[in-house]
Amino acid sequence: MAHRFEASVRAKTESIPVVDKLPPSGSDQSALAASRDQNDFALLVSIAAGTLLVHMLAAARYGFNRDELSFLEDARHLAWGYAAYPPLTPLFGRLSLTLFGTSLVGFRFFSALLQAITIVLTGSMAKDMGGGRAAQLVAAAASIPFSLGVGALMHYTSFDYFFWVLTAFFVVRLLKTGDPRYFLPVGASIGLGMLAKYTMLFFAAGVLAGILLTGTRKFLGTIWPWLGLLISLLLVAPNFQWQMQHHFVGYDFLHFLHHRDVAEGLTQSFLADQFEMTLLSSPLWIAGLCFCLSARDGKNFRALAWMYVVPLAIFLIAKGRGYYLMPAYTVLYAAGAVWGERWLAKLSHRQAKPIWAAVITALTISALGAAAVGLPLAPVPSAWFRAAGVMNITLRDEIGWQDLVSTLAQLRDSLPVESRAHLGILAENFGEVGAINLYGPSRGLPRAISGVNSSWERGYGDPAPQILIVVGFPRAFVEANFDSCRLAAQNTNSLGVVNEESTERRDIFLCGPPKVGWQEFWRTFQYFA
Repeated sequence: MAHRFEASVRAKTESIPVVDKLPPSGSDQSALAASRDQNDFALLVSIAAGTLLVHMLAAARYGFNRDELSFLEDARHLAWGYAAYPPLTPLFGRLSLTLFGTSLVGFRFFSALLQAITIVLTGSMAKDMGGGRAAQLVAAAASIPFSLGVGALMHYTSFDYFFWVLTAFFVVRLLKTGDPRYFLPVGASIGLGMLAKYTMLFFAAGVLAGILLTGTRKFLGTIWPWLGLLISLLLVAPNFQWQMQHHFVGYDFLHFLHHRDVAEGLTQSFLADQFEMTLLSSPLWIAGLCFCLSARDGKNFRALAWMYVVPLAIFLIAKGRGYYLMPAYTVLYAAGAVWGERWLAKLSHRQAKPIWAAVITALTISALGAAAVGLPLAPVPSAWFRAAGVMNITLRDEIGWQDLVSTLAQLRDSLPVESRAHLGILAENFGEVGAINLYGPSRGLPRAISGVNSSWERGYGDPAPQILIVVGFPRAFVEANFDSCRLAAQNTNSLGVVNEESTERRDIFLCGPPKVGWQEFWRTFQYFA
């Protein structure tokens, strides 16, 4: 009987329907989504923080780059403009000097930090386009190689890159939300970008084309685009006024620079450079461009395609350098990652697994390759350093500046004591000026003077020097313009690295004052480099 009772209870129990889990409520789903988003963002920040750490660990291995020495010198003479570039990079240089002194790691910190932020922005753009965690991580990883290279130096290219990406981020937000108030940060990003590098103007042309040629033009009937434009103009106005006061010297410099680049063949490989510099991530940005141009899912993001196509056409027609367009690829990486994630989701696990493996391998190889060439990692001198220097000439220009200053100090010490009081140092290029004015004071050297770029505006000193150490100029120029010249020393570097300062600019002369007098000589001495 007991057995019959147990069987009856068991049968009744088994007949009761079992509910494994209650479906999550709306609030639970929102909490889960928020938690997932936070975790995704944390992953992006972790990757970006890793690149920042790599930059900081590698930053002090060599020395200041030639261009960095120019920014360092201009950072001591803050203005709303300079002959060679807008004012933003020297401003950050001044901030670095204030916070960190002349520390090389400190000087490069803000550049590396901004590049880390661009990695987060790239992944975030993928999220705003509808991408999940995989798309966000792939997009972020694709942006790492160029970010590593451009963030290795304190340079206007780094700030230019950042503001292109920031502008694209806000445009994506605008397209996703349909909130025209995003035109305000778009305008601010463009204005600040113009204060970093004038090529931002071409990206702004792409943004404008994207607005006019897609459904985004509906926002022109609101006040927000016009307020964004006003913000841009207000930010750029002080630099424009400076250019007016200096007879648009920035235009003269850009004309010189473009003519030089074309003459030296630096613009001939523009199209090939687009694939060389995007490395194994090229299929990703091509997919992203197709996604924005023609995919049904990408209809809302058609404007992003114009933000790439218009600058591409301008640089191609105007013969720009290949790296000018690199910031425009981040938004295409994001779009391509979203498209790829959706395409792979349609495949079986067995089909998708090798594709994911190939993507991860390609992105890893690209990042490691970029680090090997773009960062100051190779021992000096070594076969690795020489190979990296062929692809990245900036590495060679980080070597030997203290050796130059030591040579100049030894030459000064060889002069009679009474001659040293009237001594000046005339340097040919901005790297020499920056190095002498950075390392020279501790050796008791006078500040360098030069006619290069904005150094010309700072004059030749009062009283004018009567004995000159002339650095970097060819013998013919020196003998034609100065009294009593003789070759007094030759520059080299203790590591035996072959660069400009140890080859074509190695001769150091000791001379008297200009033959025509300082005032007349200086009047026609301004030049660009």
